[in-house]
Amino acid sequence: MRRLKHLHALPALILTTLLVGGCGVNPVTGERELRLVSESDELQIGREQYQPTIQTQGGRYYRGEKLNNYVSEVGQSLADVSDRPDLPYEFTVINSGVPNAWALPGGKIAINRGLLTELENEAQLAAVMGHEIVHAAARHSAQRMQRGTLINLGVAGIGLGLALNGNEYAGLIMGGAALGSQLIMAQYSRSHELESDRYGMQYMAEAGYNPEAAVQLQEVFVRLSKNEQSNFVTGLFRSHPPSQERVEANRRIADELGREGTFGEERYQRMMAGLREDADAYEAYDRARKAAGEGESEKALALLEQAIKQVPDEAAFRELRADIRMQQGQTESALADYNRAVELYPEMFSYRIGRGLAHEELDNFDAAEKDFKASLEVVPTSIAYLGLGDAISGQGRTSEARQYYQKAAQGEGRIGDIARQRLESLSGG
Repeated sequence: MRRLKHLHALPALILTTLLVGGCGVNPVTGERELRLVSESDELQIGREQYQPTIQTQGGRYYRGEKLNNYVSEVGQSLADVSDRPDLPYEFTVINSGVPNAWALPGGKIAINRGLLTELENEAQLAAVMGHEIVHAAARHSAQRMQRGTLINLGVAGIGLGLALNGNEYAGLIMGGAALGSQLIMAQYSRSHELESDRYGMQYMAEAGYNPEAAVQLQEVFVRLSKNEQSNFVTGLFRSHPPSQERVEANRRIADELGREGTFGEERYQRMMAGLREDADAYEAYDRARKAAGEGESEKALALLEQAIKQVPDEAAFRELRADIRMQQGQTESALADYNRAVELYPEMFSYRIGRGLAHEELDNFDAAEKDFKASLEVVPTSIAYLGLGDAISGQGRTSEARQYYQKAAQGEGRIGDIARQRLESLSGG
């Protein structure tokens, strides 16, 4: 897989487009706009950031292939009637209980299972998907990049803190791989949100959905936004702030379009049956994560036992139990859970990091090296570079280990400090 080069390449890319770029016409609104990020750059960013961003947000909901296909079908029906139907759209369900949805440049779109369970019908799903399609089609992320709200052109790389595996390390996403997470966490402007609502509702109507669902959805979001304890506050509302203004605007648009079309409630509920059936297990998992974060390990383990008993093929449950067992010094038991997690979802970078750390504890340096390398192929993190350096050093290849310590030393916090200590030790300091 071609990867976006380290972020130090991005300023040069943008500066180049500053010299050769200029004005263009927004493909959705038809208005002229300054265009500093070309379409090819836009497509490259989306293509290369999509998988790392999916992974850092919780990974693909691999247990629900039918659900993923269904969401893709709904999303593609809207993309086909959009103002940029030829974008290489992709739609993915993220395995996270946090209610959220996001779009990267180039039509790369995702929705969390935590938002799917809050929706009532297919038309509401179409409202979410249509909104995100407009963000991609109207180049909203590219416009934010142009305004400099995301990228400091004088900075060579971005470190984004990411808690990994419940151990004492805090992994850092390295270089350009942090860009996707930066893009989806940044707040959209008022005008971008209103624009995405309007054109998203038009796409809904053209695809045969009742635009009234977008009104209903925004009314629910406004109500939920008043609850500061809601998961929406840390999820969807961080980047997509709801407002009464958007509710009123959606009502006017629905009046213009006509409140006709399907809601698709029966089909939606049928497709959501599996998630609803497993809801108790995922709730227990979320409570276990909270308990583990508060140091209540035994409570967390008891909750995980419930979750695993109900849904034995969910890798995230196994990973969390392995994390806790690593903290308790039960490395072999942790390794068994990491093995199962990797077996269920081999692409997930954090499972590879966890198993690599367990292998190192047991002096299985060759196996640890393989896991850290597999992790780095998906998401480069300083904790994986540090672990890889340790695994290679443990096999007596100290000169080779140095290059990985040097990469880890570019990270922030404890990981960077440890890597610099390793380098000093190799230098005889």
